[in-house]
Amino acid sequence: MEITIRPHTEEDFGQLLQLFQEFAAFEKLPERMTNSLEQMRTEQEHFHCFVAETPEHGIIGYATYFFCYYTWVGKSLYLDDLYIKPEFRGHETGTRLISQVIAFARENNCHKLRWQVSNWNKSAIDFYRKIGAEINEVELNCDLPLK
Repeated sequence: MEITIRPHTEEDFGQLLQLFQEFAAFEKLPERMTNSLEQMRTEQEHFHCFVAETPEHGIIGYATYFFCYYTWVGKSLYLDDLYIKPEFRGHETGTRLISQVIAFARENNCHKLRWQVSNWNKSAIDFYRKIGAEINEVELNCDLPLK
């Protein structure tokens, strides 16, 4: 299967929004997915993403990320989401996407790449451990809705 990894374009927003909804359902939290095409267009200067696509199926996965600064290590990159449609898993697409994010972080002199994984998602945990990630089982997420 021919899979291309590339930076997103604004033309990808419709397909990406559908994948965001799929991912929210996969995470068993569809009600938390409130993003929209209008919001993506308005906030696109803050949106960074690599997409995986095939000529036959369009976008089949994505990795979203942003720069952050951690006081203990400095400039870092945060991998917000990594999602591959279920029927396209097992073809190294996730590995290729995260490798692109890692390369981007290195090219931009980041000191760390951080992301989250749901504690029930054993296949993702195994995948991340396989690539050398350290899984922290101590810290908890804190979210404060601002709307």
